This record gives sequence, C-alpha cells and structure tokens, in this order.
Amino acid sequence: MTAALVLLGYAAVAAWCGPVLLAPLTSGGTSVRPGLAAWLSAMASALLSAALSMAFTIQVAVANWPALTQALCREVAGKMCTPQVYQSALYPAGVAIAAVAVVLAALLALWRYGRRTQRAVARTRLHARTALLAGRALPGTGAVVLNDPRPAAYCVAGRPAAIVVTSGALAVLDQPQLGAVLAHERAHLAGRHHLLATVTRGLSAAFPRVPLFAEGTGQVSRLAELAADDAAARAAGRWALVTALLAIATGMAVPGTTVPGTALAAAAFAVPARVERLLSPPGRGTVAVSGLALGLVSGVLILLPVLLAAVARA
Repeated sequence: MTAALVLLGYAAVAAWCGPVLLAPLTSGGTSVRPGLAAWLSAMASALLSAALSMAFTIQVAVANWPALTQALCREVAGKMCTPQVYQSALYPAGVAIAAVAVVLAALLALWRYGRRTQRAVARTRLHARTALLAGRALPGTGAVVLNDPRPAAYCVAGRPAAIVVTSGALAVLDQPQLGAVLAHERAHLAGRHHLLATVTRGLSAAFPRVPLFAEGTGQVSRLAELAADDAAARAAGRWALVTALLAIATGMAVPGTTVPGTALAAAAFAVPARVERLLSPPGRGTVAVSGLALGLVSGVLILLPVLLAAVARA
C-alpha cells in the first residue's frame, strides 16, 4: 500500500508543480526538441505514476481486501486506527465506495480523452477533404489555394494531408516568402505535430483542471511552432521567414530587405517573440547546455516513477 501512496503523491506533485519547473526552462525556445521531450516526459511520468499506483492498489485489493482496508486506515490515521475502526462494517464499505468513485473518475477521464480525440481527428479529415475539393492547386508546391482575403497559411493532416494558403496570403507574399511559409507547414507535417496537438489536447480535456496538462498543451503547441520555424529558416532562409511571418500577421506586403518597426508592432500575438528569436538566435554553446539540461530532466521524469515503485516495494 505504501508504494501506491508514494506513486500517487508523486503523480500529484508532477501534475501540479511540473509547469513551475518546465516553463522557465523552455520559455525562450533555446532547445526546442528537448523542450518538447521534457513536457511530454512530464505528462507521461504523471500518468505512469497514477497508473502504477492504481495497479498496486488493485493487486492488494484482489489478494486481500481486509488487509488493504487495514493498511489504508493505518497509513491515514496512524495510531488512531484501532481494530474497532477497520473491523467495523461501515469502514470497509466506505473504502469500497471510495474505490468505485476512483474507478469511475478514471473511466470518465478516458471517455473525455477518447471523445475529444475522435472529434479532433474527424474535424481534421473533413477539413482536409473540403480544402482539397474547394481549393485550386498551387503549381509546383503541392499546396492548395482558398479564395479568402484574410492572409493565412496552415496545414491539415488527413488522408491525404493538405497545405492551405489563402488568396490573401498570396497577395502579400513574394516568392521567397511563400517558399518559407510552405517549408514551415511541411515541417509541421513531417514532424507529426498534429499528433502531439491531438494527444495533449485530449489530455487537457480529460484532466481540465490539472496544470501540467492545461498549460502543457499550450507549451507543446508553442514549441512545435518554433520547431517548424527552425526547419523553415534552414530550408528557405531566416530573413524570408521573418518577413513572411510579418506579412501574414499584418496583412501588408513586407519588403524582403527590411523589417519596418510598424510591421513588428502590428504583428499578431506571439509573432513578435518568434521574429525576435529568429533575428537573435542563441549561440551553439547555449543551445548545447540547454539541450543537455532538458535531456537530463526528461530522463529523470521517465525513470522516477519506476524507481519510486521499486524502492517503495522493496
């Protein structure tokens, strides 16, 4: 029983305190992929700990229900747990009701996760098919163009996947900028960022008030955008991507030779931070140190539930 309580306690600490540790380490986007791995490892660690705790509890309950109720009573109440308490008829019944409530809560979380995931996949596939039917092909790019004056570009994962560019975006992008935008969207598809979004949003729906999943969903989406930015900058050039981001955000053509201050000030939410990061990339040493630190954090988060379980059961 001690192992179950230790693991449950760790799961609670990871779920509520994990963002406090990870947010400062990943806020600057210095090492994007290790940052993504750290957030995903924290989520997996909390879920694994909770699952192991439940498994140990079920194992004890199946083997000897009276022993479980007695051990739980002593873990919680200590010396106040007398034989008169745990041998009474009401106490085991109360423990059974609590166990049923926990199982029902777990099943509800699984149902929420499945429903959110299923709906997201269905919407994505429908959007991809609609875009391919309603749009016109953009020659030589594999993308489709939708007639919409609002500048936008995005990818939709489906069968087949689609990269969508609006006519408004084409009106404000030159060829190098368009190439950077398409490289960004291809990076999303190649990195399967849609799967990360689906999984984390499903967890956020399943556990809506748990900080690790609620904040982690946004952090994973942000880091996925930065990862796509890095891939696009390597493929099409950093400057072309910077001016493309500003052009789409402001709805105005931005010359490929300069970034006006007015364009940066009028850019959409989060675009200025992405632009500043692209214009002032961190040094290799900083990236290496940050990546190493985040890698160690990820390793510890994955191994800790297993180590806690082994120590507590020893």
